[in-house]
Amino acid sequence: MDNIQSLFSIKDLENLTGIKAHTIRIWEKRYGLLVPNRTESNIRYYDLENLKKLLNIAILNHQGIKISKIATFKSSELENKVRELTSGRNEHEHFVNSLKISMLNFDRNLFEHTYNSLISESSFREVFVHVLIPFLHNIGIEWQSNSLTPAHEHFFSNLLKQKLLINIERVQEVLPRNPEEVYVLFLPDNEIHEFALLFIHYELLLKGYYSVYLGQSVPIDNLYALQKSFNKIKFISYFTIKPDMDQVDAYFHQFENELLNNRNDEFWAAGQRATLLQPGHNLKKTTVFKSLEALIGMIR
Repeated sequence: MDNIQSLFSIKDLENLTGIKAHTIRIWEKRYGLLVPNRTESNIRYYDLENLKKLLNIAILNHQGIKISKIATFKSSELENKVRELTSGRNEHEHFVNSLKISMLNFDRNLFEHTYNSLISESSFREVFVHVLIPFLHNIGIEWQSNSLTPAHEHFFSNLLKQKLLINIERVQEVLPRNPEEVYVLFLPDNEIHEFALLFIHYELLLKGYYSVYLGQSVPIDNLYALQKSFNKIKFISYFTIKPDMDQVDAYFHQFENELLNNRNDEFWAAGQRATLLQPGHNLKKTTVFKSLEALIGMIR
């Protein structure tokens, strides 16, 4: 199945919809909900229409509609039921499924339509925190399981980065209300996943803070220059894949010992790797947040 954007194994369907392969097989046999093709060796594979249908089925079933009832719907009726159910209710699951289809088909127009629909119902902050960040997390899982290719991830990531930069451009024209309160945003050496950090930058600018965005892969010793320019700094970073798991504690202790000990600066960190910092670390000027939302909540 080299053409993974339009042909899927049953395991791919499980990864992309959250419905177990065993359940999919039962629904096929009992209700005829999907019609898979088969290879010469009798292995099931599914096209994009099957995936779309299963995503819609998942929405209705999640809302309590019995699968026996869903099985009676024609394709057009199934789509109408999903629209009725999600219309005006800010049902994120429906939008997430549309984002998946746009990514799998490399369909920029569908992405734009879905994004604009989300923004029409919620703020950019709500859309990013509650829909787009979880969606990116799921992409990572599905990419690791071989349900997606790196091309899918790059396609979606670049579209999302455009939206972040557009919103940052809108708010950074406003002068900071307190230029003495400085935030410096950076990613550790060899860390390239910057979406969460870009969003934190947006939040800081929106709330009138002086935010210096350094971006990807910044070694600790590169931050000394910032301390020469500002009397007090709150450093912020987001750790997705770096530092290495066995180097997390060492990184945080090095950061505090080299940058924070003789100053009134602080260090805020979040991300999956940051949460691996061991309890009882005795770091006095470092705060690790369990989620992006928790960190953003501290920006008053």
